[in-house]
Amino acid sequence: MKSIPLAFVKREAPPWTTGTIALPNGPVYRVSPDWSRADFWGMVKSRTGAFRMNYSVPPGLYAIGDPAKESEVFVTANYKLTFDILRRELKDLDAWILVLDTKSINVWCAAGKGTFGTEELIRRVSSVKLDQVVSHRRLILPQLGAVGVSSGEVQKRTGFRVSYGPVEASDIPAYLAAGCRKTPEMSLMKFTLSDRLVLTPMELNPAMKKFPWIAAAILLVFGLQPSGILFRPAWSNGLPFLVLALVALVSGALVTPALLPFIPFRSFAVKGWIVGLLLIFLALTSGLATVQGPLLVAAIYALFPALSSYIALQFTGATTFTGMTGVKKELKFALPIYITIAGAALVLLALFKLKEWGLV
Repeated sequence: MKSIPLAFVKREAPPWTTGTIALPNGPVYRVSPDWSRADFWGMVKSRTGAFRMNYSVPPGLYAIGDPAKESEVFVTANYKLTFDILRRELKDLDAWILVLDTKSINVWCAAGKGTFGTEELIRRVSSVKLDQVVSHRRLILPQLGAVGVSSGEVQKRTGFRVSYGPVEASDIPAYLAAGCRKTPEMSLMKFTLSDRLVLTPMELNPAMKKFPWIAAAILLVFGLQPSGILFRPAWSNGLPFLVLALVALVSGALVTPALLPFIPFRSFAVKGWIVGLLLIFLALTSGLATVQGPLLVAAIYALFPALSSYIALQFTGATTFTGMTGVKKELKFALPIYITIAGAALVLLALFKLKEWGLV
């Protein structure tokens, strides 16, 4: 198809494009399969913070290589990291990429939320006039998007038949070479240690943002005296609690996800509580944190394993271990327990302060 130099299209053309392809309905961007430094840096930022909520590409039709009317159409989300991974794996191939408006959410999560769904797919096929771009009637969707799409409804209303490709985009060339047939391995979501560790910054980052508030509350409790708030007792008595709070955060946001398959029970809340309890015990017995008095020890064993449990529970939406129904059930069960434990810990700390002041 005829190529139009990028300079003649738009000055604000995305940096990951190399030109356009002229179609009867207007030009579409030709994307590069190669990542720039900005793409790599964007990947890092999207893995570690809320930046990902604005990390997107405009929905619509794109080309990679030199696609023709018989070239395959791959459907993906407009979360840029998802889009970047797909275009990288399509290197040396000629294909069309149809990007859905998933509100900057990856395929898996968007399918669960409904933005990678039947209606959006039908709307996007119609808006780009895909039936005039390709001569066939095939769409290749990522397998992880299957939960959000009714293939029968899509075919009924657009005439395009939906096929689900491999779980991993890296298997696409082999999938195409096999005549769009998947091996059992291509359909298996492995969720290895490296897969889990890649996701942990998204758990650690928000948890660490809350730590200054946790630290302030701890120092306030231990510094509070009848004569006012004193720095010395706040620091000397509060330091072990600060250390244990960090242990609990790391336990729930990093250690539990890393060891997920090896921790007993299916419940993420229970998994996080077990790991938190073990690490708090090791911290106390190893001398990493030294606390005197049964009231404080009881407060520690009540509060910090529960904190680890709560943080681990946030990881449910990022795994293959549970579904939306399971997450809702676990939250309904666990939240009242967390509230009860927090109340009990506050009572123990209040008793400690009253005893410290000689009032009980």
